[in-house]
Amino acid sequence: MTIDIPSRRDVFKIAAAGAAAASAIAVTTTGAEAYQGNMERAVSSLYDALGSLRESSSNKGGHREKAMQLVQQAIEETQAGIEFANEHGGG
Repeated sequence: MTIDIPSRRDVFKIAAAGAAAASAIAVTTTGAEAYQGNMERAVSSLYDALGSLRESSSNKGGHREKAMQLVQQAIEETQAGIEFANEHGGG
């Protein structure tokens, strides 16, 4: 299994996109939707963690790659939780 390691610039672009997405979610909330501040901060922190993992050296016996996959999964699950709460009026 090979994973392409993006440059530092790519990592910052990913982090910026995550921050922009979190901001967009906050701006587009309606009366039925509650601000998901903790969840959005969690997504931001997960993007930071993913960037740090990508920047680390690759000689970790496959554990680094697995950690990157799990962090990506956590990002997706957290974003799904935000969307679910927004669609169902949760806070």
